[in-house]
Amino acid sequence: LDIEDLLDREPVAPNPQLLGRNIREKTVLITGAGGSIGSELCRQIAAQSPALLVLLDHSEYALYTIHHELDALKTKGLHACELVPILANVRDEARVLNICKQYRPHTIYHAAAYKHVPMVEANPGEGVLNNVFGTLNMVKAAIANQVKDFVLISTDKAVRPTNIMGATKRVAEMILQAVAASTTSPFSSSKDAAEAPWQSPTRFSMVRFGNVLGSSGSVIPLFRQQISKGGPVTVTHPEVSRYFMTIPEAAQLVLQAGAMAEGGDVFVLDMGEPIKILEIARRMVTLSGLSVRDETHPDADIELIFTGLRPGEKIHEELLIGENTSSTEHKQILRAREEYLHWPDLQNQLQSLMNATCSNSLPTVKSVLNQLFSEGTLKYR
Repeated sequence: LDIEDLLDREPVAPNPQLLGRNIREKTVLITGAGGSIGSELCRQIAAQSPALLVLLDHSEYALYTIHHELDALKTKGLHACELVPILANVRDEARVLNICKQYRPHTIYHAAAYKHVPMVEANPGEGVLNNVFGTLNMVKAAIANQVKDFVLISTDKAVRPTNIMGATKRVAEMILQAVAASTTSPFSSSKDAAEAPWQSPTRFSMVRFGNVLGSSGSVIPLFRQQISKGGPVTVTHPEVSRYFMTIPEAAQLVLQAGAMAEGGDVFVLDMGEPIKILEIARRMVTLSGLSVRDETHPDADIELIFTGLRPGEKIHEELLIGENTSSTEHKQILRAREEYLHWPDLQNQLQSLMNATCSNSLPTVKSVLNQLFSEGTLKYR
């Protein structure tokens, strides 16, 4: 089974000139380096000849795996960059500040996040602490250490979110947007400094993904496992559709978007039309050399069953909140400018969100998030 056969379109080719612009001969830090997206970022960044590649992850095994792989590639002469594996959690503000102070990265790719919708729905406090306040910690560390470029890996689920995971990623986006637009220092403890004219030394940008084929927890590994066991293959709803991209496309989008950032930008990839999950399931069965069992083919190999939408799950996803888009140096990458809260307003909401999170109560967390979101739409001020 070739994952690209499931796309129903040609993979988007990268612009080689953009890939290495923020990487070549520079120090690069990747959070979530051992994850599906983070590890592919590591592979592609290593190929662009950075001077130093700092791999940060809180999972010892994931960090060991990607470091071991990159080390082997270096031994084979496939890249020459120095590798630094760091076991750390982005929720530890002092730790990430010290890491940035020690290694002084030019570029940060922030991929560390909890991303599984049902899991975050069941553990809202952990989702908020990791996705929102982990991002805030990295933003503070970047500004304090004069990092030039910072790219947040976000998701289409952040658009008019209907679940905790999507809401936390949208709040993470809002942090970057507010800080990028701020004209006074957002993190100064001095009143005079906080009121003085200020411009961020860091260019902040965000990349929104559709569903990434083959990433951990995606439908592809699940369907593959179910097919290998003879079925049934489980689909939540017959009409559920998603935008899909491959892992290499996702990583290349991140690198190219960061190279084109102006500050506060949201980048999305033109992925064509969304595809029904049911169609993905059918294709996977067929490409595996098997047949789909239904009323007209009762003796076929694999049955498809519908399990119902999970809490917070949408029938269809979107990539953009508004219509304010423009073209970029890459014809299939769009830049969007979207509404956001000014930093003083957002800062107050973040404090309320932290207090609610400490209560470990889903209703309380949702109540605070609903001060930012109403029926899945950001409350503009």
